[in-house]
Amino acid sequence: MTDGPIAAARADGRRTLTEAEGKRLLADAGLDTPPFAVCATAAEAVEAGADIGYPVVVKVSSPSVTHKSEWADGAGVAVGMESADDVRAAAERIFDAATERDIDADVLVEAAMDLDAGTEILVGGLRDPSFGPVVVTGLGGVFSEVFADTSHRIAPVTRAEARAAIAELQVADLLAGYRGSDAADLDALADVVVTVGDLVADHPIAELDLNPVLASSDGAVALDALVVLEETEADR
Repeated sequence: MTDGPIAAARADGRRTLTEAEGKRLLADAGLDTPPFAVCATAAEAVEAGADIGYPVVVKVSSPSVTHKSEWADGAGVAVGMESADDVRAAAERIFDAATERDIDADVLVEAAMDLDAGTEILVGGLRDPSFGPVVVTGLGGVFSEVFADTSHRIAPVTRAEARAAIAELQVADLLAGYRGSDAADLDALADVVVTVGDLVADHPIAELDLNPVLASSDGAVALDALVVLEETEADR
């Protein structure tokens, strides 16, 4: 099942999966993502927002756009959309920006998650030239590039290795429950680490970046997914 989104990208001659394809890859592997819909028009986006339930997040969905929050002067991601008018305006801004840049783009509408309910964690996978498949776990969200709080394991990893990687982090105290806050479900977070390791080890994935994964007492949910495939002869 996990080969489906990869095969679709290969068939299109792409190395980069859309966020929706990346999240379908995760779902096929048993990981949780927010409910979402991919929409080709602003009207479809409005309908999706009503079906999913407000608040929602509206994002650009295109293999041409890997860093959505920085794209088109911030048009690529709109958070906290509370109404049909909000969604329509955000979607139209994305479609207009895509037209100006001459790229094909859809709009992804997904349920907004309460970031204050958990801790944002980065879980990534890559193919190191020396070590092969590697899993990186660390502090996620906007602080991932500010604080070098990461741990590394060669993939595939066991559940015990995943738990040990999480325990090494400086943010581990927050995950365990800090000053009365609820502890995160560390087994669920470890499952994400194990699964990312399996995906990178078993599939032609050059880079898999889940940032953030929201780790809370209710589980671990991947809020974003960037997947880049390995080069083929045709890519060279």
